[in-house]
Amino acid sequence: MFYGWWIVVVAAIGMFLGYGAVFNFTFSVFARAIGQEFQWSRSALSVAYSLSLITYAIAMPLVGRWADRYGARKVIIPSVIGFGLCLISLHELSARLWHFYVVCLLMGAVGAGSTVVTYFGVIAHWFNRRRGLALGLAMIGVGLSNFTMPSLVQALIEHVGWRHTYLLVGLAVLLVPLPVGLLLKEKPAMMGTWPDGQPPVEGNTNTSGLAIGGLSGRESLSTGTFWLMFTAVFLVAVSVIGCLIHLVPMLVDRGMTAQAAAFATSLFGGAVIPGRVGSGYLLDRYFASRVAVGFFSGAALGIFLLWSGASGGLAYLAAFLVGMGMGAEGEIMAYLVSRYFGLRSFSEVFGYMMISFTAGGIVGPPIMGLGFDVTGSYRLVLGIFLIAVVVGTFLMTRLGPYRNWESPSEDG
Repeated sequence: MFYGWWIVVVAAIGMFLGYGAVFNFTFSVFARAIGQEFQWSRSALSVAYSLSLITYAIAMPLVGRWADRYGARKVIIPSVIGFGLCLISLHELSARLWHFYVVCLLMGAVGAGSTVVTYFGVIAHWFNRRRGLALGLAMIGVGLSNFTMPSLVQALIEHVGWRHTYLLVGLAVLLVPLPVGLLLKEKPAMMGTWPDGQPPVEGNTNTSGLAIGGLSGRESLSTGTFWLMFTAVFLVAVSVIGCLIHLVPMLVDRGMTAQAAAFATSLFGGAVIPGRVGSGYLLDRYFASRVAVGFFSGAALGIFLLWSGASGGLAYLAAFLVGMGMGAEGEIMAYLVSRYFGLRSFSEVFGYMMISFTAGGIVGPPIMGLGFDVTGSYRLVLGIFLIAVVVGTFLMTRLGPYRNWESPSEDG
């Protein structure tokens, strides 16, 4: 089997226990238990989450630059160690709120290297013709973590308490991704093979025969294409993440039971996996902008259903459509970066692009909550989010053709 597929497996396992999956989807479970013990308010705990996302957003381009310059494994291993130790340290969390804030700040900074920013850079080097599918399959690790970790953490908290649960999760982060990461080879030439396992020119057996082209991080930031993508990603992210965080209270307000509303959230999370794999499969066969328009239009339809007051079966359909759009966004982002800006500084440029997605996660939920507090309904903000997704979808159609960055080198 082509070794690149083992790289996909390694990336999936690493991201299953990476910062992006573990911290984001278990925070609310831990926060509820910690808040009850220390009597901390929900708003105070929300600040900790936002602080971690801020340092994560700041760290991503730096982590990407180091991965491009020194190799992804030299960034991933220290990041995994730092993230695992931060989780373990929370076993000794004191009743001082600033203690929790400091750990969350550190977690965002050191955990950035254990996420898609570094792993996607490796996969992009290993695959060209099947790059979209490889990215989508790797993200199954994140999707499975999103689906399983909250329930697992809740069960552990009920049996051993939140302190020991932090200890166990931290140990898992240290004991699983680190040894598996030893299988990570950054480029196919290290294994004597080509991207996709086949040379681009028939009869060419020199595995170093592809010149890694592309723009630097600074050059990418100076292009209009980058900012079109950045704006489109932010508009979609702020909308879909805002809907995710407020989905349960929104549906309960419409008369659905808490269990039914929770099931809608599960559908949202479950739809992320086919969104990722499906978009990856389609990206290898169709122009990426068209794939983005398809998935983002589905998310827009889901938000429209929520805006129209959907409940019951229509609410489930809306949650599934919005989840599909959220799941596809990450793969589309990475694929577009590789095609428009090349692999020369892929991880750094992708890190910059991830800032837009993270900013959407920071801004979307508070806007949704503020709209409800002011008007007593989510309808106004949902209307704004619907317009935002439509605008983001339109911007994706203005990117223009791909650029060809990969060509045989002089010694090929």
